[in-house]
Amino acid sequence: MPDNYALSLSFLTSLAVGLLIGLERERHKEAKAGVRTFALIAMLGTLCAMLDERIGGSWLLVAGLLATSGALIAAYHRAPATSPAPDAGATTVMAAALTFCLGAALWHGNREIVIALAIVTTALLHYKSQLEGFSARLTPTDMGSVLQFAVLSLVILPVVPNQGFGPYGALNPYHLWLMVVLISAVSLAGYVAWRLLGGRGPVLLLGALGGLVSSTATTLVYSRGARGKPALEGTAATVILLANLVVLVRLSVLAVAVSPRILPTMLPVMAAGLVAALPVAWITWRRHADSERIENPELTNPTDLPVALGFGVAYAAVLMAAAWLNDLAGVRGVYAVALVSGLTDVDAISLSSFRLFGDAHVTAAGAVMAIVVALCSNIVVKATIVFVAGGASLGRRCLGGFGVMAAALVAAAFLMA
Repeated sequence: MPDNYALSLSFLTSLAVGLLIGLERERHKEAKAGVRTFALIAMLGTLCAMLDERIGGSWLLVAGLLATSGALIAAYHRAPATSPAPDAGATTVMAAALTFCLGAALWHGNREIVIALAIVTTALLHYKSQLEGFSARLTPTDMGSVLQFAVLSLVILPVVPNQGFGPYGALNPYHLWLMVVLISAVSLAGYVAWRLLGGRGPVLLLGALGGLVSSTATTLVYSRGARGKPALEGTAATVILLANLVVLVRLSVLAVAVSPRILPTMLPVMAAGLVAALPVAWITWRRHADSERIENPELTNPTDLPVALGFGVAYAAVLMAAAWLNDLAGVRGVYAVALVSGLTDVDAISLSSFRLFGDAHVTAAGAVMAIVVALCSNIVVKATIVFVAGGASLGRRCLGGFGVMAAALVAAAFLMA
């Protein structure tokens, strides 16, 4: 049995959890449970779990949960119809049931996860209006894409075969689809943040979020928007540079998720690119901070099924090519694939490099150099897009930032080799 200190800590933590959730409910006058009630519910859950453990049963937990939910349902049922703010009470009843369960879980030593869940629960309750507003801004297409992402990641992914096929065993369906889900999740995070802002807000922030979703699309949209409009070129150039700098952050996030062991080699290189190019973007912005405001672009949802499948096919092709050329020509073969792959996308070759490093086919320095080659190739493409879609004047504004970023990445990659 736990000693008095552990027992007291369980009940004190339970009290804190109940007070936290109850404090949020107390702000809503129509709610039939507030700070005191939720604190009591949480401690009741802990007490029921403790007594059930001692008597070797589980009926007290069930009875406590039913009593908690039943009491609140009865309170709402008996509420007068002329109450100041009608409320069906479903949210408060569910929050109370969850609080009871969190209190019970505390007794069994799950303190960290219970505290995290309590904070998440309070946040969900507090940001009701923001979440409702976000939901209202979702188009049917957006909702369909989100549901597609949920099905592909939570339904299909667990049943995909987890074994290698083809030459070198490089084609593992589970791994391929996991990378598709990962890329979609990172892009979706930027898209959701953009939608939460309603497409309105600081143009630099929205441009950076657009870069998180698709730096190529952001570069093209802002280049077209500023073509023939000198007053917009400063802002457009800054946004384009920021969107492409976000790619370095994006790749670092992917490395954390896929291959953390490469971070000591990769992070200094990505940081060098950021540190070198950010001042250029800042100077460009300061020179034109008072220029005419450029219209924010409309982003499309990045989790559509054709987009996901297209990336999966591209990633499989790059993975096979990298494995084959690495076998024939060593790491220089991987560099060749990176040079070609970077013309369209850097995610696929980056993930392939992480995979090769994880399988000990290339060193960390070799994998990072391949990513830098792809980034430089991609920068050339972005610069071309700016010159063609935005004109020579905008292209010259962006060229300095692109050049500084590429030079810093190459120099840092050679130093880490």
